[in-house]
Amino acid sequence: MSFLACKTKEEKDMKVSDGEKEMISQKPADTVQTAIGPLILPKPYATESTVNVNKLVAWPEGTMPMAPEGFTVTKLADGFKNPRWTYIGPNGDMFVCEANTKGSAGLITLLRDSNADGTFEIRETFLDDLKQPLGMLIIGDYFYVANTDGLYKYPYKTGQMKLKPSEGEKIVNLPAGGYNHHWTRNIISNKAQDKIYISVGSSSNVGEYGMDEEIRRANILEVDLNGQNEKIYASGLRNPVGMDWNPANGELWTVVNERDELGDNLVPDYVTSVKEGAFYGWPYAYYGKIEDPRLKGKAPELVAKTLVPDVSVGPHTASLGLSFYNKNRFPAKYKNGMFVGQHGSWNRSVLSGYRVVFIPFENGKPTGEPEDFLTGFIAKNSETDVYGRPVAVTVTPSGDLLVNDDAGNTIWKVSYNK
Repeated sequence: MSFLACKTKEEKDMKVSDGEKEMISQKPADTVQTAIGPLILPKPYATESTVNVNKLVAWPEGTMPMAPEGFTVTKLADGFKNPRWTYIGPNGDMFVCEANTKGSAGLITLLRDSNADGTFEIRETFLDDLKQPLGMLIIGDYFYVANTDGLYKYPYKTGQMKLKPSEGEKIVNLPAGGYNHHWTRNIISNKAQDKIYISVGSSSNVGEYGMDEEIRRANILEVDLNGQNEKIYASGLRNPVGMDWNPANGELWTVVNERDELGDNLVPDYVTSVKEGAFYGWPYAYYGKIEDPRLKGKAPELVAKTLVPDVSVGPHTASLGLSFYNKNRFPAKYKNGMFVGQHGSWNRSVLSGYRVVFIPFENGKPTGEPEDFLTGFIAKNSETDVYGRPVAVTVTPSGDLLVNDDAGNTIWKVSYNK
C-alpha cells in the first residue's frame, strides 16, 4: 500500500489533534546517548510532515557519482530493470536481483568475469518467475532466495548458469504486502552456516492497521537451513533490510528505516548491533524510551525495555544497504568500517539520503559520525531532481565496493588507486 493511501479507521483512531501536536512540538528536545555520543532529537511535529517525492533525471554528460580523493568510480554494468541487490557467490559469480516496489522484473541476473579484468564474459538470466526477490545465499548444494512472500531454496552446483523456477521449494512462508511496500526480505547465514536470518519489515507505519497485521513482522527471524525451528531473533525493528556480521567481534548488525509523519527530522534511520531477544521500540517508542505520541501509553512494558540503537544515519534517508569493509584494498581507515546505502527520502521537505555513507569502527565499535563516501546523486539547485538511488553496497573479493543504483538501473564500482 502506498504512503498516499487513504486513511483507515485505525489511522483515524490514532490521530493526534492539531492542538496536541502544537503542545508536543513546543516541549524541549530529547537527548539520547548512542554508541558514538549524545544525539539531540526534536520533539514530534516540530515541523509539518511533508511529501516530497523525487524526480529521476538523466546524469549530465560527463558526470557520475563522486567518491573521496584517491578513489575511482566506474560503471560496472547497466541496462537492468531495478537492480536492487547484489550477492557474490563463493566462486566470484555475481547475482543481481532485479525487482522493485511494483514488482518489476522479478528475476536474478548472473554476471561472470572469469579472468577478473572488469568485463563480464557472461550475463544471463539465472532465475526468473520470482515475486519481488531480494536476499540471496549459497549454502552447500542449495541457492536460497528471499521473495517477499517466502524463503525458497533451489538445488545448485557451483558454476551453474541457470536455475529452473519449477525446482524451487518454499521452506518459510513470509507475510507480504503493507504500508509503503515494505516488501524487501534479506537473508544472511551465520559463520557455522547452520542458521539463516531473515529481515521482515512492518506492514504499516506505526501499527495503524492493528497489531494482528504485524505478526512475524518488524523482526529478524532465525530458521534452520530447512526452514524449521523458526524463532524471533530480535523485534521492534520497523523495516530492517541490510545485515552483516561485524568482522571484529562476530555481532550481527542491521540497518533500519524508522517511522514517518512526525516531521522533517524524526525519526532518524539507524544502524545497530542486534542483540538476541532484544526489542528496539517499534511501533511504541524510538531511540530508547521516547514514546510515539500516536501510541502513548499503549505498551509501557515494551517501552521500558526498548534499546537505544547504536548510530543514527539521518532522518528519512531510507537506508537499506549495509556492508562491513573487511578487505585491505582501501586505506587503513576503512578497515572493518561500515558502508551504508541510502535510497533517499520522500517524507522530508529537503531531500536526504541518495548517497553512500561510511561509518568508522575500531575494535568492533563505531567511533564517529557517518561521513559522505559516494555522493552527487542529488541534482544541484533542485528540490526534487535526482540522478539515481543507491541501495545495496557489496564488497568484492578483490576489495572494491559495488553500489546498486536501482532507479538508474546501474551498478557502480568504487576502486582505490594504490
